[in-house]
Amino acid sequence: MTPRELKAALRIERLAQRDSMTAEARIEASLKMLDRAGDILEFEPGQVISGFWPIRSEVDVRPLMARLRERGARLCLPVILDKQTIVFRELVPGAPVVATGFGTTGPGEDAPVVDPDIMLIPLSAFDKAGHRIGYGAGYYDRAIDRLRQKGHMPELIGIAFDCQEVASVPAEPHDVALDALLTESGLRIFGLGISKYETSVSG
Repeated sequence: MTPRELKAALRIERLAQRDSMTAEARIEASLKMLDRAGDILEFEPGQVISGFWPIRSEVDVRPLMARLRERGARLCLPVILDKQTIVFRELVPGAPVVATGFGTTGPGEDAPVVDPDIMLIPLSAFDKAGHRIGYGAGYYDRAIDRLRQKGHMPELIGIAFDCQEVASVPAEPHDVALDALLTESGLRIFGLGISKYETSVSG
C-alpha cells in the first residue's frame, strides 16, 4: 500500500477503537488528561491556546481548556471557512458558541480571529515518534503551514486516547510532527532537546 492508503487503513482502525469506548470511559479518560496536564503545560499569561469542541467520540478537552483559562490563557477554537481553510476565533468568556459547519462548534463571526501560540490538536492515530494521522482533510496541516509562513511557530500538542496509538505512521512530505502528545496516561514530549517539562507525568 502507498503511505496514503496505509494512513487511511490505520485511520479507520484506530477511529473504530475510539468509537468502541463507552461514554463513561471517554469521560474518565478526558478528566485524567486534565489531571495529567492542567497544571504543567507551560505558557505565559495572555498566550493563545487553541482547543476544540468534541465531535463524535473525540476527547472532551473542555475541562482542560477551562483549567488553562484559569491559569491565564486566552482560548480559541477552529472554525471551518471552506473545504480548504480553518481559522481560529477567540473564545471569550460568556460569548455564545454556534454551529460552524461539518458538525463543529465555535465562536460566531463577530469573534476576533487570532493566531494560537499552542495548539491542542485532535487526531485519529499517532505513533511513539510523534507522527500523527489526522482525519484526512488536511485542515490542520494547512493552518500550521499558514502560521509558519507568517513566522508564527505554535507548539503542537496532539490530543488522543491511548487506544489510538499505532506502531508507526507512514511519513509524507507535507506531514507536520507533534511537539508533544497528551493521552490519559500522561504527557509525552518529542524531539531531541531537553524538555521544558520535568516529567511526562505518566503512570
